[in-house]
Amino acid sequence: MRTFWNTNKGLHTLDTWQPNSWVQVTCPTRDDAEFLQQELHIPDYFLDDIADTEERARYDYDDGWILIILRIPYVKEVKSRTPFTTIPLGIILKGDVCITVCNFETNLMIDFVTYQQRRGVGFTDSVDMVFRLFLSTAVWYLKRLKQINALIEAAKLHLDRKVDNVDLISLSRLQDSLTYFATSIRGNETLLSKLKFKLPVDELDADLIEDVSIEMNQARETTGIYSNILESTMDTYANIINNNVARVMQTLTLVSMFLMVPTLVASFFGMNLVNGLETNVVGFPFAILISILLTVAFWWYARHKSWI
Repeated sequence: MRTFWNTNKGLHTLDTWQPNSWVQVTCPTRDDAEFLQQELHIPDYFLDDIADTEERARYDYDDGWILIILRIPYVKEVKSRTPFTTIPLGIILKGDVCITVCNFETNLMIDFVTYQQRRGVGFTDSVDMVFRLFLSTAVWYLKRLKQINALIEAAKLHLDRKVDNVDLISLSRLQDSLTYFATSIRGNETLLSKLKFKLPVDELDADLIEDVSIEMNQARETTGIYSNILESTMDTYANIINNNVARVMQTLTLVSMFLMVPTLVASFFGMNLVNGLETNVVGFPFAILISILLTVAFWWYARHKSWI
């Protein structure tokens, strides 16, 4: 699906493409790809690079065309190993052509368009739009990080109940998400530092770049903080599990030791040796009494040693 936007004095949709307008392509179809390649003549491999979900944040230049791939946060609607991940957003520039391509429907782009429409100012040029996309990306990283932190805090509230595999798997998935976030944010920061010297930046753009750098730095530091908190929470879960296992093993060991005392007495009196009680009517009750007394003595010793 493609949308044409007039970026002068706010965002307004257009029926057809016009020079110096913004072409927003979301989940591109074959018809969209043919339009971009045949009508706007962008290099065909640009779309292939953007479609690669593992593509890193980078900058490319080919015959006057500029390709900027930005890693943006994305929440998977279906259950998966990593509920929070990052995907590539492609920005293609050349002269009066400005195109963004994303193979996923994201809240970031919806919010970006809505916010720019509320501003009612539009973009001074395509470079201004590029850095505003960087700023929106940093803001959305912080929003997603808040959601991850809420899940971590919810997991910490459950530390006093029985820990199961579902809790550990959920925390592991959040750890993977934070790893993806940290890697993508660092890549975006590196890309931003390169674009400052590759694109024609004016004074207004310089101020915007400074804001983007601050937001990116905050997102990176927040990711590190939440990663440390999550690691600490997972260590706590592991310690609780180890403690529970130790308690179970202690209980089983004590039960085995209590059973061992009467077993030892019965084995002693049951040996095929002369002990004077073979034909005595009090032989069996005496063995039972000895077993009970020794078991009680061992129980008192265990209590004295705080084993139970």
